[in-house]
Amino acid sequence: MNCSCKPKKNLLCLKILISILIYIVLILLICSLNNKNKSILTAIAVKGDNTQLGTTTIKFSQNELVIGNALAHEQGSDEININKSGIYQVSYQLFGIKEGRGSFNFNSALIVNNNVIDSTFNDGPVIEDLVNNRNTLTSTVILQLSEGDVLKLGGISIEDISYEKARIDIEKID
Repeated sequence: MNCSCKPKKNLLCLKILISILIYIVLILLICSLNNKNKSILTAIAVKGDNTQLGTTTIKFSQNELVIGNALAHEQGSDEININKSGIYQVSYQLFGIKEGRGSFNFNSALIVNNNVIDSTFNDGPVIEDLVNNRNTLTSTVILQLSEGDVLKLGGISIEDISYEKARIDIEKID
């Protein structure tokens, strides 16, 4: 800050400059404290991770992003462990495919402690008469989870659907 003030005003310029610096330090401190409480997990499933057809829970072989310690996932597992109670935003994409022609349908849901959470049931459309039947289901939900809970993503179908790709993004928001 350029203070080309007269000698009497130099003190006022100095006070303004110090006030601005204090505000900047406070803002940086608050931002730093907020980021320390963030917990985010992004897990990815690729072709070959999920070989069971039909209804199954999805295994994720890659942890793309892990921040904080409220969430834990062992690569290759279908279980995401909740280490801290709170409110979580859960988003996912599940890609299903059925070889050959004809109609097919699959659905998805989130599962907590081996119980399907009915409010997260994602009813996929019936796809018909395509050479390569493919569909992607997506959803974002807010869940209250407790320490010790185990979260899973379920693919649900009575047909021979394979789940070649999937992604789940979870963030503790409170």
